[in-house]
Amino acid sequence: MITTLLPSSSMPSLSIWELFSFDSFAHAFLFAVLTYLMIVGLKKQYTYPKLQYYAIRTAFFVSSMFGVCIELIQHYFIPGRQGDIIDVLSNTIGCLLGILLFRWIYQQ
Repeated sequence: MITTLLPSSSMPSLSIWELFSFDSFAHAFLFAVLTYLMIVGLKKQYTYPKLQYYAIRTAFFVSSMFGVCIELIQHYFIPGRQGDIIDVLSNTIGCLLGILLFRWIYQQ
């Protein structure tokens, strides 16, 4: 996830629509993987039964808030970077895709 803090000049530029750019797909992919793995981890732990029961909700909330925090950090603390609502949207879409992937693989 450290790659989300890299300067935008290091990202390949594609001039399609901004939502369909390489950057948006990268955000969605990374957050889909993050959310999927978080759900799997929460489902397989037995120390906190409530987290196991609410694994999908917890993973979605934590992952999406992580995405918002990353954008705020970029906007306020990383020189040369700006927070972008498109990135927040891409992160959230990725979180939803991670949930769909989990449900598809585990048939829940």
